[in-house]
Amino acid sequence: MKKIQVKNGTREATLIRSFNRIPQNSLIVQKIINDVIKFGDNAIIKYTKKFDNVKIDSIVVDKEEFKKAYQEVTMNQLNSLKKSKKLLEKNEKMLLRRLTGIISSKDGVKIERIVKPIDSVGCYIPGGKARYPSTLIMCAVPAIIANVSRIAVVSPPMKNGNIDPLTLVAADICGIDEVYRVGGAQAVAALAYGTETIKKVDKIVGPGGLFVNIAKSFVSNKTDIDMIAGPTELLIYADSTSDPKFVVKDLISQAEHSQDTICGVVTTSNDMIGKLEKEIDRALNSSLPRLNIVSTSFKNNAFIALCNTEEKAILFINKLAPEHLEVLTENPKKIASEISTAGVILLGKYSPSSASDYCLGSNHVLPTMEFGKSKSSLSILDFMKLVNHITVTKRGLQSVQNCVKELAFAEGLPNHYYAIEERFKN
Repeated sequence: MKKIQVKNGTREATLIRSFNRIPQNSLIVQKIINDVIKFGDNAIIKYTKKFDNVKIDSIVVDKEEFKKAYQEVTMNQLNSLKKSKKLLEKNEKMLLRRLTGIISSKDGVKIERIVKPIDSVGCYIPGGKARYPSTLIMCAVPAIIANVSRIAVVSPPMKNGNIDPLTLVAADICGIDEVYRVGGAQAVAALAYGTETIKKVDKIVGPGGLFVNIAKSFVSNKTDIDMIAGPTELLIYADSTSDPKFVVKDLISQAEHSQDTICGVVTTSNDMIGKLEKEIDRALNSSLPRLNIVSTSFKNNAFIALCNTEEKAILFINKLAPEHLEVLTENPKKIASEISTAGVILLGKYSPSSASDYCLGSNHVLPTMEFGKSKSSLSILDFMKLVNHITVTKRGLQSVQNCVKELAFAEGLPNHYYAIEERFKN
């Protein structure tokens, strides 16, 4: 775990961001995309064999596999999925109610905001070293509340060629029956350009590894994407009052996602650093679940950043723009009010990031790689368009006639004004 003395803020944040950048992957991803465009389903089958080491006979998940999935899921797991879905639905419906209605109606000009859903969306659900039925809930529920008419799901197959049963059950309780056993850059390319089996979509959402995010970036000139989401990031702001056991447990909870996870602590307390180092050493020398992934993630990407002032710590956080920010300080609200770039901010010791990943009603698809500076968590806003319906009376148009004339002539576009003037002749 690296120790960093923060002097500048910007420079140190840039250094951390360089930990897991692998630009040479771009050439590989571009070839995968080109092959999917050219060879369609055959390219999907080829790259599934190459990267997932699975030979698939069918890309489509059939009804029988959905039925069998329920046999491998416990009632407690099913109920937990349903609870997660219900909590997220409640919050997304509240947001939807706030979007509709008349924006303004004054002086003969009425503007009404109309919500229109996107026609089709593809949800990328990661697989590989872990399974993510919760991510399917997070991607699908906002699309359903937004009334998207077609929702397709792609997810890499397990070693037996099937999709993870719990992920299929999550799809089923969301009413989704269009699921494909394909992951990686090839899945993104299929959603963006279409193949013989997979019809293209209007937008691709969902987190993934480096290949997936590079692919999403490449296809974004053809098909809209939500954001660059993944690998996972967690930054914890700890002070002398923080419990080091809570801090380390929370770091581990995110580090277990993958070896690419970026986890770190920022603090103004030298004493806290010593306590954290002891707790980390104890954890990594125990029989910790997923120890290999956690220890590799800590070795490659984890850090402790020491700042000499609170102001410097806040500057560092805003420059880093972490996906998750936990504020485990004496006065978390004060700190949180000054943070503008984190994907989600969790305040206090009973608000761990692991809870937000599942059952708090918030969405865990969040901007990473500094995109929190301009992006938000996934929501119904990602699945709809806001269309203004504008109705202007004769009196209303007269009230803006001179304004249009001045600006249109100033920009050298006089026909804009003449189109209005024509309505008042005779």
